[in-house]
Amino acid sequence: MELTTQKLTLQQLESHLWESANILRGSIDSSDYKNYIFGLLFLKRLNDVFVETAERIEREEGEDYGWYDRDEHQFFVPERARWSYITSLTQDIGAAINKAFEELEEENPSLEGVLASIDFNDKEKLPDKLLMQLLQHFSKIDLRNENLSDPDILGRAYEYLIKQFADDAGKKGGEFYTPSQVVRLIVKLIKPEEGMRICDPTVGSAGMLIQAVDYIKEKGGNPRNLTLHGQEKNLNTWAIAKMNLLLHGLSDHRIEKGDTIREPKLLDENGELLLYDRVIANPPFSLKNWGREEAEADPYGRFRFGLPPKNAGDYAFVQHMIATLNHRGIAGVVMPHGVLFRGGAEAKIRQGILEEDLLEAVIGLPANLFYGTGIPACILILNRNKAPERKKHVLFIDASCDYQEGKNQNILRDQDIDKIVSAFEKWEEQDKYCRVVSLEEIKENDYNLNIARYVDTTEEEEQIDIAEALRQLRQLEEEREKIEKVMYGYLKELGYGE
Repeated sequence: MELTTQKLTLQQLESHLWESANILRGSIDSSDYKNYIFGLLFLKRLNDVFVETAERIEREEGEDYGWYDRDEHQFFVPERARWSYITSLTQDIGAAINKAFEELEEENPSLEGVLASIDFNDKEKLPDKLLMQLLQHFSKIDLRNENLSDPDILGRAYEYLIKQFADDAGKKGGEFYTPSQVVRLIVKLIKPEEGMRICDPTVGSAGMLIQAVDYIKEKGGNPRNLTLHGQEKNLNTWAIAKMNLLLHGLSDHRIEKGDTIREPKLLDENGELLLYDRVIANPPFSLKNWGREEAEADPYGRFRFGLPPKNAGDYAFVQHMIATLNHRGIAGVVMPHGVLFRGGAEAKIRQGILEEDLLEAVIGLPANLFYGTGIPACILILNRNKAPERKKHVLFIDASCDYQEGKNQNILRDQDIDKIVSAFEKWEEQDKYCRVVSLEEIKENDYNLNIARYVDTTEEEEQIDIAEALRQLRQLEEEREKIEKVMYGYLKELGYGE
């Protein structure tokens, strides 16, 4: 198969990956495409970089040790995991791909568990003929470093595909995809910097951590000086997060498997929770089976403001995030609006968080931004180190009316994001948009954080000038009389009326 000579562009790679989905369409459920496509993309990428390095050594040194010396490669690809071997097969291809993944994990400890969750050996869903077609399709693209138009192209294509599957698989996609413009907004609000330790406790496909890195790059910072951590409960999604970071060139970061509330894995050598400069998350909204029983005997002291109700785990995640912030830490979290005003145990937790002056801002977002749910969400900014002028105050922003209407989802535009960030930075009242509210006033409202209580967006009714309205009414009546006279004249000429 002839490889392209021009450098691969993002658009070419996106359409190539989408065509892979078309090959699979009808054979398997669309929400499972990602596992197979990402698996093959990853396999091809590892192979092409391995071959590129081995060929360079052969060219420069006149030796062939690049093909077998593990120390020369970030990821060593054993012979039976190489693309040339797999594409030479005509039967039992699924079993061979599974074996290739196993061998890659054995040779490269950092890949442990990442590829094993993808099973290609299901001949009913993935017959040899279909896999041959898929492999042939992937053979058309060269993913070695020197052929990529942008070093980050694979990560970008990956994000595109995650978004496409969120569209295609509906609610299933929403479980692991937060629209990138919402992520960009939160990152701009919490402003991560180089040298920081950043965590996403419900990491999904790691999009939030990657956007934090992008933001630091944009600001001229060095992303190599960052520590990125995350934890993810869903095994397939955890594998995607690991692959996503690796495809973005972020291989030496820690993404743990497991339930953040029931069993937090991001601990220090003493078994205490690790603390972070920035925490960013979009936890599942109002999770019912969130781990209430385990929380009652939580050894980490995370739920000191109170235990959330059994049927809504929102404040379990918020309190976990607060517990993992260091003394100057800031967190940005997406939440359903219910956390702002629901009563009972949640009201008590809300009161505790406010009394400790940890809440910096509440931002109401437009409805229908998220895949799989039309309900409006909000962003909470939590800060352990509020600026002196911000202490004992909370900024409320009602950004619910600023968006572009989309076919399936509404979209936050750049100007909407900039408007929110600017309001947050200025920290002053803007009529019908945002307001700085004292904790005293919030206390008078029984610690209810419903945005409408603090930001009045109702349009004032126009004052009516009665005298002017009567004058216009008389004028209209006179005009009607004139028109009626003319009309009756015509009717008379036509023989109607007297």
